[in-house]
Amino acid sequence: MIVKRSITIRGHRTSISIEDAFWIRLQAIAGARAQPIAALVAAIDAGREPGSNLSSAVRLFVLDEALGRHA
Repeated sequence: MIVKRSITIRGHRTSISIEDAFWIRLQAIAGARAQPIAALVAAIDAGREPGSNLSSAVRLFVLDEALGRHA
């Protein structure tokens, strides 16, 4: 199920709509890096292509991590 999640990055509120499995894995990645999830999402946001969707960028990041293609 896709869930809309609110998060504050770089001082502003935003939301991402992602499936529970992606959110759980994103939390695990942040935990393994000893990094707050907001900081990880901010890094993903900063590295995404202009005009691309943040939710999609998060999914692709998690996929890359799962496949060993570390961002």
